[in-house]
Order: sequence, then C-alpha cells, then structure tokens
Amino acid sequence: MDGSNGSTQTHFILLGFSDRPHLERILFVVILIAYLLALVGNTTIILVSRLDPHLHTPMYFFLTHLSFLDLSFTTSSIPQLLYNLNGRDKTISYTGCAIQLFLFLGLGGVECLLLAVMAYDRFVAICKPLHYMVIMNPRLCRGLASVAWGCGVANSLAMSPVTLRLPRCGRHEVDHFLCEMPALIRTACVSTVAVEGTVFVLAVGVVLSPLVFILLSYSYIVRAVLQIRSASGRQKAFSTCGSHLTVVSLFYGNIIYMYMQPGASSSQDQGKFLTLFYNIVTPLLNPLIYTLRNREVKGALGRLLLGKRELGKE
Repeated sequence: MDGSNGSTQTHFILLGFSDRPHLERILFVVILIAYLLALVGNTTIILVSRLDPHLHTPMYFFLTHLSFLDLSFTTSSIPQLLYNLNGRDKTISYTGCAIQLFLFLGLGGVECLLLAVMAYDRFVAICKPLHYMVIMNPRLCRGLASVAWGCGVANSLAMSPVTLRLPRCGRHEVDHFLCEMPALIRTACVSTVAVEGTVFVLAVGVVLSPLVFILLSYSYIVRAVLQIRSASGRQKAFSTCGSHLTVVSLFYGNIIYMYMQPGASSSQDQGKFLTLFYNIVTPLLNPLIYTLRNREVKGALGRLLLGKRELGKE
C-alpha cells in the first residue's frame, strides 16, 4: 500500500491509550458506564420534552436538539473506542475514519451554534418577557435550528476533505483514540501551516463568533436581571439561565483549547483526555445539569413516572 494520500489509504491505526495497557482496562469500564448513562440521560430528556405538554416551549425544543446532538456525538466515536480498548485491534477503515471526522466536526459545529441560539432564547425570555411567545414562534425556532444544523454540516464539509487529503507518505498511525482533526493534521508529512490557517479562520466563524454572541446576550440578561427589584424574581431569572451557562462553560472550555491551536502546538496527551471529557463527560453531565437545576424538568419527570400512581389515588 502506498498510503501517500487519502485516495490510496485503506485504514488508520488509532493508537489511543495503547502505551498504557493497564489504563485501557480501567478506561473501558469507566467509559462503558458513562456512555450508557449518557444514552439514558439524553434519551430521557428527549422523551420528557416530547411527552409532557408543559415542556412544549422554545427552550425545551432547543434542549431536545441538544440532547440529540449529545447522543449522536458520543455514538460517533465511543463504540469504536470501546472496541479498541477491549482488544489488540486498533484499526479503523479509511471510510470509517472519514465518517467519524465528518460527524465529529459537524456535530461540534452544530452544538456551538445551537448554544448561541439557546442564549438568544434566554435573552428574549428575560429581556422581552411579554413578547416572548410572539418572537420565539414555532416557525422561528425551526428556522434557527435549521440554520445551526446547516452551518455545522457546511463547516464539516469544508474542513473534513482538507484534513483527509493531506499527504501522509505512508503514515497511518494516529496518536489519538478517534479520527480527530488535530491528530490527523499531525500525521501529515508536509507543512500544514496553510491548512492550520484555514482551520483557524473557520474555527473563528463557527466557534468564537457564537461565543461572542452568547457573552453579549448574557451581558444584556445580567443587566436586565439586576433591574428586577424583588430578590425572588432575580433568583428565578438567574435559575432559568444557570443551566445553559454551565453547559456553555463545559463545552467551550474544551473546544477552544483543542481547536484554536491545531496540529503540533497542542499537547497530545492533554488533547486525548480533553477530547475524552468533551466526548463523554459533557454529554453525561448535560442531562444532570438540566434536571437537577430545573424545576420544570423535575416536575415533568415526576408526572411521567408517578402519573399512573396519582391517577390510582384519585
């Protein structure tokens, strides 16, 4: 096999944590449990948001999309990781690697934009409460969700081929547990300055621009909340935004570190564990954040779980 470029490459070897065989066994158990919990948690959020009429609001419409993103995100790479951790075979086909890279970049881009959309939803709810349902009508919600998905997919269509077509001169070992863009860039046998520059520009548009919008939205939200005279009103307003802010902090803390410094400039070991956190821990925590901090979701869960018992008492 020549392997000099993407057209002749037939497979990659995901080195992952193979240099730490004892760690692999521990990671397999921990990641399997976390993955199953993430599946249960995000599926629960989707079902509760869809089945409870009280949650048929713009906020939970977007939360459903976020949970579906998390489900897709973890499933795009965690099963492959578990397979590689459980045996000596660390290979992934070129097609599988391309699909994994496309989904990872695409879903990550969608989540950046969706979190910005959710920040706008909270801005309207706090700053324009009397016009909230008029502004955030179903047509606008569907349009904003479609734009987030469309831009995320378009970003992946632009970045994935550029990364996969880099000449590798027969190199097929990827020092990561998934086909992630910075790790694939490091396998190139040519200068990647131009590619990294392109990636940086696209990352500014897809990663930093939504973050700036989120920060601006919350600056207006904080100013509006501070003008509320009652302490209970301020507390209620902050509680509606607290979950979203926590999710934004978890998500952007990892994504900026990884994708604003692609290639050899980032620590490989740090990159692996940050990607692992970003790929499994964040999707696991998101449902907990929205259920533990949100009375409406807890109430909906209670109604769904105890509905039959309550009917029986009546």
